[in-house]
Amino acid sequence: MTGAPARRQAVRELIAAGLAEAAACRSVAISRSSYRYVSRRPDETELIEAIKAIRERKRRWGYKRVWARLRKDGYAVNRKRVERLWREQGFTQPARRPKKKRRSGETVPVAAEHANHVWTYDFIFDATAGGRRLKVLTVLDEYTRLALAIVPGRSLTAATVKGVLAKLFARHGRPKVLRSDNGPEFVAFELTEWLADLGASTYHIEPGKPWQNSFGESFHARLRDECLNCEEFWNLDHARVVLESWRCEYNTEHLHSSLGYATPAEFAAAQQPTTVLVPA
Repeated sequence: MTGAPARRQAVRELIAAGLAEAAACRSVAISRSSYRYVSRRPDETELIEAIKAIRERKRRWGYKRVWARLRKDGYAVNRKRVERLWREQGFTQPARRPKKKRRSGETVPVAAEHANHVWTYDFIFDATAGGRRLKVLTVLDEYTRLALAIVPGRSLTAATVKGVLAKLFARHGRPKVLRSDNGPEFVAFELTEWLADLGASTYHIEPGKPWQNSFGESFHARLRDECLNCEEFWNLDHARVVLESWRCEYNTEHLHSSLGYATPAEFAAAQQPTTVLVPA
């Protein structure tokens, strides 16, 4: 027999059978004070329901982000308590099998030092109903983690990328550096010369070194995990609506541990403006 609750139950059964309390406790090797212990744990029903409500919306969040969300919502609860309830409710996520990575110990080149310093842009691929390919352009501010754009299309060319960036520059200002891989859309003369004329530097990561674009890789993993793998896009217009909705939710609700569990929007709002306006 193991565990105090099981021993207390055994004592209760022996007493009900006519044995004295002291003798019943001796027979199951539990002290009388332990048998008489009454838990003073507060009613946690409301807290459990709050955890369930967050988890219902954020299936891939772990207990740490849920704890941070609860604190923002006004619950005075410590992290260990949330972790205990998380385990008791069986919410622990199965561990992902990590991909085998080859690292050289190098750090990310041209690390972002302030908002609008370094943007990263890249493509991620999916499909709409019927199997037609969907190509998605993402643009991210590496410092604030703001998802600036998620644009789906059937065929996104260098001209399309240029058009998306022009709109973002008008809205947010021009970054100092744009980071990308060596995809033909990103190294195209039409795009690189236009960026150079505006005074924006480009950094193309070295082949075989995805960690040089670690912010983009991490963002794509979350986009795939929380949206692309969960949604079936009926058509291109449906994909636009769903991806834009997810982008807005990500910016305003996703709690980044590296930002002190602030959302990208909260962190960006706290930064001093450092934008460089596009010349007329």
